[in-house]
Amino acid sequence: MISRERALEFLKSMNQTEADMNHYLESEAVMRKLALRLGENVEYWGMLGLLHDVDWALTRDNIQEHLTKAPGILKENGFDDKFIEIVVSHGYGWDCAGLKDRKRTEKVEFALAASETVTGLVYAYALMRGKNISDMEASGLKKKFKDKKFAAGCNREIILECEKLGLSLEEFLGIAIEAMKSIKSEIGLI
Repeated sequence: MISRERALEFLKSMNQTEADMNHYLESEAVMRKLALRLGENVEYWGMLGLLHDVDWALTRDNIQEHLTKAPGILKENGFDDKFIEIVVSHGYGWDCAGLKDRKRTEKVEFALAASETVTGLVYAYALMRGKNISDMEASGLKKKFKDKKFAAGCNREIILECEKLGLSLEEFLGIAIEAMKSIKSEIGLI
């Protein structure tokens, strides 16, 4: 596995938008906090979050190609087949890379899918609050979660995969908020 610094350099060398880089950092932070809570390998889970969309800059104009280039990119950078399989699993159920009929089965797969998805909900709520995440609470975010019109692009079913980790929705939302608070200055929040 490459170092976090090298992973960041690699991501930045691609045609990333600021929003994309924020999403990678947010996903990394949530996965790290979740790994800590669940007694998993924090560095490994963090790297999964950071690199889960490694081919997005190359495929964003044709979403069906998303995750088709990721395996090759990750293999070239020294990642093993298991890491690659977990990264690809966050696309299961979507019409990309032939993954529509695949289902997640492992704890780390549920964690990655739920974590990378919840970041959009947390960020949208922070924007609604004037970019303020500092005093955000899980109970307020849970109310927004129930409003299907709010951050409509965030798939609530995927976020609810947190329950397959033995966490309640409110506990998972709290973990995500705390994780993103820890990097608020890096992602443009206060």
